[in-house]
Amino acid sequence: MSFNSQHLDTFARDGCAVVENFLSISEVHDLRERIHELLAEFEPTEHPTVTFPTSPNSQVISDQYFFDSSIKASYFLEQHAVHEGKLTVDPSKAVNKIGHGIHIVEPLFKELTHSDRVKHIARMLGFQDPRVLQSMVICKQPGIGGAVPMHQDSTFLFTDPPSACGFWIALEDCTLDNGCLHFVPGSHRTNPITRRMVRSSTGTAETEFIDIEPVFSLYPLTGEQEHKEKQDTRSVQVKAGSLVLIHGQVLHMSSHNHSPKSRWIYTFHIVEGLHGYDQRNWLQMPNNAPLTTL
Repeated sequence: MSFNSQHLDTFARDGCAVVENFLSISEVHDLRERIHELLAEFEPTEHPTVTFPTSPNSQVISDQYFFDSSIKASYFLEQHAVHEGKLTVDPSKAVNKIGHGIHIVEPLFKELTHSDRVKHIARMLGFQDPRVLQSMVICKQPGIGGAVPMHQDSTFLFTDPPSACGFWIALEDCTLDNGCLHFVPGSHRTNPITRRMVRSSTGTAETEFIDIEPVFSLYPLTGEQEHKEKQDTRSVQVKAGSLVLIHGQVLHMSSHNHSPKSRWIYTFHIVEGLHGYDQRNWLQMPNNAPLTTL
């Protein structure tokens, strides 16, 4: 199914929109086959055992491997897969995600990311110079796939003004059992960006959160901001092949995967290239190269 005006209206109202059958069955199959190969290629002795923190109080990253991942297929492990620096599960079941430059180094994912259907959505949202960044496969492993706390993507991928938009593509059915997305409808119009995760001012391979003046996204356009006292979450249960479009300011999260089934997805983000993307953002291209043009 193609992104249409109804999807756009839903996205503007809720900050999140689902496009069913965005990928064909064969496309899902091919992407999954490549992920199986990437997981089989993972050799723990050749990569640091870097876990990806998912609890609300442990989102500060301290590792050069993380900073160097912008143009690579780097492996990050589930927190519950590592104990005292050693894996507690089979390596292929230990990986939390593979990123953050999948759209650069993996041909199948590059083709999808730069496809006409993605460019069509960017145009409908009003992007003039869309740039791609932070692409990754998230595995949400059976039983140990960690919860991701409520957050806003523009906190981590900040432009001035904010412009981040996430493309979240299900490669398996995503349910309440295996840790589907949840979001707060309309929160992109009620909750400004008030902080950023940035590279440490000390120059070390660390990140930190800094407070900023509250700012609402001007892009993509969302209409007038409004005040809302109560904000309820809504689950996003989708079939494999569905696209979930996520506004950079909308509050969203996912729960722990306690089920015996994984929850594989591919996700990437776009930001407006005409808006300021400064050197304090954690994700930087090597040698001051520009972000990838969509």
